[in-house]
Amino acid sequence: MMKWLKDQYTKYNEVISYLFFGVLATIVNIGIFYFFDTLLNTPYLIANGLSIIGAILFAFITNKKYVFKSNTTSKEESFREFILFVGFRLASGVFDMLSMYILVSLLTVDTNISKILTQFIVVVVNYVFSKVFIFKQEEGEHD
Repeated sequence: MMKWLKDQYTKYNEVISYLFFGVLATIVNIGIFYFFDTLLNTPYLIANGLSIIGAILFAFITNKKYVFKSNTTSKEESFREFILFVGFRLASGVFDMLSMYILVSLLTVDTNISKILTQFIVVVVNYVFSKVFIFKQEEGEHD
């Protein structure tokens, strides 16, 4: 049983790591949103934008280092990853902002509930973007 568990962890390490750090990034996102929206009474779309920026920065560092284990050696390649990461995350951020607007302004769902609901879809979309377009490994390249 332990060997099977170890084999499964090894096989799905990237997905497990992504889920772990994705949960942390989501907590960062929701925490920043809550701080600005609920505690400081910042308009919810501004609070949402700030939370997206904070989560993007946190997620880039953790995804690069711990999830996809990108070992870029040049500043240019690291910069390319950062620009691609931010670009794709901003694309999912547009979805996040639009979802928040629809849920809060049109459907009158509570801002914090709306933020949590939106994050479920954003996490999946961001994984696909990161895996396929940003931190892609060359054929045969592994840990």
